[in-house]
Amino acid sequence: MAGERLDRKAMLGHKIRRFRIDQGLSQTEMAAQIGISPSYLNLIEHNQRPVTVPLLFKLGNAFEIDLKEFAEDDDQRLAAGLSEVFGDPLFEGQGVSDREMRELVAAAPAAAQGVLTLYRAYRRIWENAQVLAHEAGGDGTGDGPLPPDSPVEAVRDVLEAEANHFDDLERAAEELWEDAGLDRDALFAGLRAHVKAAHGIDVRVMPVEVMADTLRRWDYHRRRILISETLLPSARIFHLAVQLALIGHRERLDRLIERVELPNDEARGLFRMTLANYFAGAVMMPYATFLQAAKDLRYDIELLRRRFGASVEQVCHRLTTMQRPGARGVPFFFLRVDNAGNISKRLSGGGFQFARFGGTCPRLVVHDVFRSPGQLLTQVARLPDDTTFLIMARTLDPIGGGRDRLQPRYSIALGCELKDARHLAYGDGIDPKRPEAFTPAGVSCRVCERLDCTQRAHPPVNHRIRVDQALRRAQPFDFVR
Repeated sequence: MAGERLDRKAMLGHKIRRFRIDQGLSQTEMAAQIGISPSYLNLIEHNQRPVTVPLLFKLGNAFEIDLKEFAEDDDQRLAAGLSEVFGDPLFEGQGVSDREMRELVAAAPAAAQGVLTLYRAYRRIWENAQVLAHEAGGDGTGDGPLPPDSPVEAVRDVLEAEANHFDDLERAAEELWEDAGLDRDALFAGLRAHVKAAHGIDVRVMPVEVMADTLRRWDYHRRRILISETLLPSARIFHLAVQLALIGHRERLDRLIERVELPNDEARGLFRMTLANYFAGAVMMPYATFLQAAKDLRYDIELLRRRFGASVEQVCHRLTTMQRPGARGVPFFFLRVDNAGNISKRLSGGGFQFARFGGTCPRLVVHDVFRSPGQLLTQVARLPDDTTFLIMARTLDPIGGGRDRLQPRYSIALGCELKDARHLAYGDGIDPKRPEAFTPAGVSCRVCERLDCTQRAHPPVNHRIRVDQALRRAQPFDFVR
């Protein structure tokens, strides 16, 4: 796998240099440990020589590093973020090229991250000003200024930095299975018995007349966990495991929260709930068992759902977490949108980078499945840089029964790079030599270079609009070429 990565991204000198500095080694010391000359290492660090597969294995033998993780281009996220920053009209006329952005990331990743942080602060101030201006109009619809730091974006940044994998929680879930003697065919009953025996807490499934629109409630004084009968069996297990994490693993969650930098109490609270949800998924689908099943079933979502008694969303979300060093699955990205196109959950992975500002591409199949509820649709989407992805999408079943006609409607998408599609049942029959079968797509309208798109909602931030009163094309915008 490391060799496959290096075929495409062999210039890793900046990563070698950062690793050496972090280890406190001189070029002479590091060169001696991996069996090359200091001058050759110097050329590698300045990207004048590629990192070959044999040299990568020497690094792996000399130092405790994950070869696959080291070979991956983890600077892609930074470069993608900078392309959004310098595409803003604020920098019109600066002419910062892709090469200059890549060089900045390679030479000074901390400075590149600083540029992103500064730009995010600018965007928050600008959006705040827009809200205040809207309120000044006197229509009374504004909700007040935006918070100085978005807790949602802060948590998303942490998940991306951690590759959406928390091995401490994986181990805790595995210990729970062993300590409680859990059985997959009676998981809810086993968790209920464990909660009673270990914590003296009763678990009761309550009628909708009592719970109304509440799905789960922790009754601290009566030592009861109340779960709504409107939840499907998979959701009942999930919510019980979430509450168990919050009650029984508080210190473990505290340690994970303290390990990362979050801007405020809101973000820390949201991250705590995110970790509790992660633990619940790990309990329902234990890592080793789930990963082996995913490989055996060729990542068939419906079969995995039935084998583990989980929902479609739970299975798809769990597939994004299979990143344990030495036991990795196919890297996936995950997206959830409502029927208005608003993104309510996103997890980067598999080489796909979401746009931080703006929505997603209207050509992605995740928007089409609302016309075919309950059916899983696939798509091969190609981005402007020719990176190609296999995407599976499906609508979600209602969360809490069918009584509320205004309950939210969601669809989800799970995707991976096309080169990994051979591991998936959904990749059978795809011919990479037939590009006409691929859907030309983008990340979002504001950063997409497809100027001929007829579904564009916004002009790209780095192109000027051209208005021609004598000509009207099918595209909603025309641009200065």
